[in-house]
Amino acid sequence: MTTIAKDGTTSRPLSNLFSLSGATGPLIGLLLLCVFLSLATDSFFTTRNLLNVLDQITVLGIMAVGMTFVVLIGGIDLSVGSVLALSMMVMGYLSNDLGIALPIAICIALIVSALAGGVTGVLITSFGVPAFISTLAMMSVARGLANMITDGQQIVGFPGWFNLMAIIRYGGFLTITVGLMLVIFLLGWQFLRNTTPGRSLYAIGGNAEVARLAGINVKMTTIGVYVAAAALAGLAGIVLAARLDSVQPSSGFTYELDTIAAVVIGGTSLSGGSGGIAGTVIGVLIIGVLRNGLNLLGVSPFTQQVVIGVVIALAVAAEAFKKR
Repeated sequence: MTTIAKDGTTSRPLSNLFSLSGATGPLIGLLLLCVFLSLATDSFFTTRNLLNVLDQITVLGIMAVGMTFVVLIGGIDLSVGSVLALSMMVMGYLSNDLGIALPIAICIALIVSALAGGVTGVLITSFGVPAFISTLAMMSVARGLANMITDGQQIVGFPGWFNLMAIIRYGGFLTITVGLMLVIFLLGWQFLRNTTPGRSLYAIGGNAEVARLAGINVKMTTIGVYVAAAALAGLAGIVLAARLDSVQPSSGFTYELDTIAAVVIGGTSLSGGSGGIAGTVIGVLIIGVLRNGLNLLGVSPFTQQVVIGVVIALAVAAEAFKKR
């Protein structure tokens, strides 16, 4: 029930404040999935396996935060997997082939990723290219550039400290890469919940024209969203490189589909205007737990694709049913 304060504003009871922005359904699904896998396998509900799940979702989790911003404004980004590969190859080429210090190479790679997102945003806002087409074009361009850098060859071997960020568990629990993902989750949640630019994303997703008339700079906000999504995809590429201790231009293939799936499963509406980071975290965990559980059950990778596809379809159908 909603109550009305003396100043005329509305307030919600605590039960609504902690409803995870409509992600209660996905949360229940995640809990049921964990219960099932705990009963079906002996090794799922162990500390070691649960920590492995966290390690495995770092790349997806970082990318999903940026995709949440994009979907909230009613957009889509099919280029994040290719931008991830481009970021990896730029970093690897600068550090290993040109001898530039790795921290500087990482910064340049992130700048290149952000520029890719900026180009996409300009195509959408200034030239009226639909988000689907502009990001599809950037997907092809970024993947092509990633292959051109080393003529399709992988780069292997980075300084020891770089690889150790994804291996050593500090305190016996979290690696630096997992900690980075958790920080990004927290910053994304705070941005959407407690900042004016974050709340403006919901307004644009609800009705861009009304948002413009209300004084929101829709054009610049849209460009900023695609820049953020691409930069986070680039950062995810750096994390993936640390895990693999290598980079290759084929990395990130179909990652955009998993990223969109995590956001949608978490309850963010594809039409924009509703959802949030809390739901996305749950969506990322569902995909990570589902993949991990299917591996423990010995399910083939091909069957896993079918299962995850069915889960995505059910999530979208549930959203449509909820709207009706």
